[in-house]
Amino acid sequence: MMPIRSRTLLTSGRSRSCSWALAPVLACAFAAWCQPAPDALATPRLLITEGKLPQAEAALDQFLKEHAASADAHFLLGYVLFREQKPVDSLAEFTAGARTRRPKADELMTVASDYVLLHDFADADKWFTEVTVEEPSNADAWYALGRTKYNENGFSEAVTSFERALALRPRYVEAENNLGLCWRELNSMEKARAAFETAIDWQGAAPTDAQPFLNLGALLADQGDLEKSIPYLEKAVSLSPDNPRIHEELGQVYEAQKNLPKAQAELERAVALAPNTSALHFKLGQIYRREGLRGQAQQEFDLCEKLNSTHSSTGTPNPIKQDVQEPR
Repeated sequence: MMPIRSRTLLTSGRSRSCSWALAPVLACAFAAWCQPAPDALATPRLLITEGKLPQAEAALDQFLKEHAASADAHFLLGYVLFREQKPVDSLAEFTAGARTRRPKADELMTVASDYVLLHDFADADKWFTEVTVEEPSNADAWYALGRTKYNENGFSEAVTSFERALALRPRYVEAENNLGLCWRELNSMEKARAAFETAIDWQGAAPTDAQPFLNLGALLADQGDLEKSIPYLEKAVSLSPDNPRIHEELGQVYEAQKNLPKAQAELERAVALAPNTSALHFKLGQIYRREGLRGQAQQEFDLCEKLNSTHSSTGTPNPIKQDVQEPR
């Protein structure tokens, strides 16, 4: 019998938000074990594919009242709870199911992803690694392991994982983009730039992923090439207009160019999208002060101080827009 908890104690409560999207990756894994089947779990499986997660949860809860030892039901409920952003409850279901049988590789993907939601990257690493051992040709598992290694500051190991994912799935845009992030952290700026450019090129004339545009624009800005950075950041804004991190980066570029009205507009938008991020209020206050708007500047500095006193976020969120693709 395999312990799912590892080092993390299962307790009740809500999780923190995820730093990188996993639902699309898990939807692919879910397709392998959520095909219509002539059994008692066919109905909750169908509800999941239709996106009716509360109804699926209720149906599985009812089923488990009469079939408490059903590992399949526990694991399926664990997947639903993960999708509902309830990782602690999800892990409890996987622990219960593991008393009957060991989770399969695709089910372990959800276990690992629960730990990502909890920001427990050590345990996420343990279980994603287990999936790559059991299914070495699983490109999504290698990608997820690479993201986990990156969050653990294991950038060289992350490079290995992303390169493995790319070998298994050529033109894997997300893996190429994240490879660029690793090279940036390893101070290999030319390799980072090449990776971001490749991730952009692979998207063709109708790109949908803003992240490579944001990352290339930020890299160019860091290198002092402000004019070249702006088109990439503007494209990122057009692809993901509700991402405060992109507006922040573009605002900082405009500020460096001494274009304060545009910098103000971008940082105001960033603040509106992430009002609990203290650093954004501070940066907007600096813009107001440079424009001679002392009253507005002081308001932003006061908000910054208030948020810092409550230990609110200082880092700007960078949500990754990825729609969940349910299995057909």
